[in-house]
Amino acid sequence: MARKATKRETKGAASRFDADSAGRWVEDYIDAHKRALDSIPRQQVTALLEELQAALREDRGIFVFGNGGSAANASHFITDLGKGASDVTEPAGAGRFRCLSLNDNVSWMTAIGNDYAYQDIFRRQLENFARPGDIAMTLSVSGSSPNVVEAITWAREHGLRTIALVGGKKGKLAEVAEEVIVIDDRHYGRVEDVQMTICHMLCYAFMEGAVPPPA
Repeated sequence: MARKATKRETKGAASRFDADSAGRWVEDYIDAHKRALDSIPRQQVTALLEELQAALREDRGIFVFGNGGSAANASHFITDLGKGASDVTEPAGAGRFRCLSLNDNVSWMTAIGNDYAYQDIFRRQLENFARPGDIAMTLSVSGSSPNVVEAITWAREHGLRTIALVGGKKGKLAEVAEEVIVIDDRHYGRVEDVQMTICHMLCYAFMEGAVPPPA
């Protein structure tokens, strides 16, 4: 009589790597990612480049924020804008971008979250920093996280230019932000990747001379 396979052997057989299946998943993911990239609204990104050029010329502040992967993207974007792009604009006589990621002061965020509420962590920083005419920009996949919605709502009520990069759900941000850039996908990884592509374009346009520093 043939020996019956043990549970461990059965589990091992089920968990063997299937290169064909994994390969199909990779192809499907890449195809979906290409569609998400194709959904980038080109004219809106071009308009944001003009907005950043004007902010640099007029010495307006740029405040960016998000949650989770979007928080990392906000920090990455501000690094490229505040360092990389500014290293090009300053020698040209246009100065440096006055920009800040509101995700990067961990002690301040935890103090606000502990003493007030987590949904206040970005709004209360804006209360310290922001002036009318500055830019408040958020990155979000769902578009509905209470802390980013609250911050953008406050910013618009106090005369800031409000920008939201969101996923296919759009969420509450699509109702409260002045400029909304929608990536037509609901997958968190793909939307975050495409939003970071937009952020890179906004920086590298200055770094590579596609947008000249303001006179």
